[in-house]
Amino acid sequence: MTRLSDVVRRSTQVAGTSSRLAKVRELADCLRNLEAEEIGIAIPFLSGEIRQGKLSLGYASLQAARGRAAIAPTLTIRDVDQTFSELRAIKGKGAAAQREKRLAALFARATAQEQDFLVRLILGELRQGALEGVMLEAVAAASEVPAADVRRAATFAGGIAQVAEAALTGGATALERFSVRLMQPVLPMLAQPAQDTKAALAALGTAILEWKLDGARVQVHKSGDEVRVFTRNLNDVTAAVPEIVSALRAAPAQSLILDGEAIALRADGKPHPFQVTMRRFGRKLEVDALRGELPLSVFFFDCLLRDGDALVDRGGIERRKALEAALPEKNLTPCIVTADEAEAAAFYADALAHGHEGVMAKALDAPYEAGRRGAGWLKVKRARTLDLVVLAAEWGHGRRRGWLSNLHLGARDPASGGFVMLGKTFKGLTDELLEWQTREFLAREIRRDDWTVQVRPELVVEIAFNDVQESPQYPGGLALRFARVKGYRPDKDPAQADTIETVRRIYQESLS
Repeated sequence: MTRLSDVVRRSTQVAGTSSRLAKVRELADCLRNLEAEEIGIAIPFLSGEIRQGKLSLGYASLQAARGRAAIAPTLTIRDVDQTFSELRAIKGKGAAAQREKRLAALFARATAQEQDFLVRLILGELRQGALEGVMLEAVAAASEVPAADVRRAATFAGGIAQVAEAALTGGATALERFSVRLMQPVLPMLAQPAQDTKAALAALGTAILEWKLDGARVQVHKSGDEVRVFTRNLNDVTAAVPEIVSALRAAPAQSLILDGEAIALRADGKPHPFQVTMRRFGRKLEVDALRGELPLSVFFFDCLLRDGDALVDRGGIERRKALEAALPEKNLTPCIVTADEAEAAAFYADALAHGHEGVMAKALDAPYEAGRRGAGWLKVKRARTLDLVVLAAEWGHGRRRGWLSNLHLGARDPASGGFVMLGKTFKGLTDELLEWQTREFLAREIRRDDWTVQVRPELVVEIAFNDVQESPQYPGGLALRFARVKGYRPDKDPAQADTIETVRRIYQESLS
């Protein structure tokens, strides 16, 4: 059985090198030594994830559970995986105490290095550089299967773990079962950002432009009268969205796999905030009542399969035509095909005027690259900005090791004279900025723990974000969505930072 210490050692080695080849080599060596039943556990661990999903355990709870570390490593990855399953299953009265006891028992068997690994793994802060592309190459190297075959299989499997298990135990022939199939969801294709529509057209030439809706990404499969609806994380939410089921049953095609957005619209046709739409996906009871209160609309923008014909390898324009032939216009995302900058800019402005995020620009010949951020899809979105104060920063991992990276952001509270935390971000930081801010933060250090340095609230940073959402995680009850650093504002002092009232007003405006 594979010990946790072996995985921790490999993870540390992967994080300690910037060489992609070295990362692949380390991961492949680790994968070769796994037993078949351990592959589905180790792959997520090495990717900084756990297969049970979020355990809803906070930093304070994890620190309280650590206690004295074991001297010698004895834990296996199966031990850890079993504990994670048990923690996820604990519910009801007294659940907190039971979880604390079970967590403490796990940590008591872990060495100090293993405890550190487990804390960061549970918190989702284990950034060791084993990203999906690197892991796919490692699986290919360990199984001696062409990387292209592994990558394609992962496209249709909806994840790496089961493909890794097949490749490592059965070789290339075992991957043949992974293809686009009805009722087997695939990871959605993702887009890269573009500065504006002009830049998007410069990159793509004549392109398909579609409204970018801020709804819930859905993938819908139809086989006769059977319809199933999956989220972007491949969760089956069919029971929660009867409107989508009805819309697809009415379509004349016998078999379909469609990609689209479910969104709650107001009476004027403009969208409710993203969080309001997501209420429909968080309720397991009273679906009929909630449907009457908050009906969903669905708009599709891609067709992966139609009447038995797989379309993922066809160009974007061919898939769009198949989509338009399969559905009525009311269920299609508004779209134009153009190379004209003025027409594209007007289309973008129209999307914003209707309350949507922006537009997607897609190459006419781009295939559907499931699970990948393809160069053939570009997104153009309007972003808001706020001037916020840095309250703390967390030490980086991987290539950011040794730098303070993840910023804790606060809005000014005139009533108390302090600051209200609105979330964290490590996005948008260049190496030069990381080096500068690490030096500046350490000069303003108040206190620290193993991961975080608290600083005097003196530095103002301009933060771009998409919108504001409710969040019980932070004191103000609000958090920024998709926050990223635009740059520091040395021309401003903390007294000139935006206030929590400004943030609340932005949130209220999104509800009106």
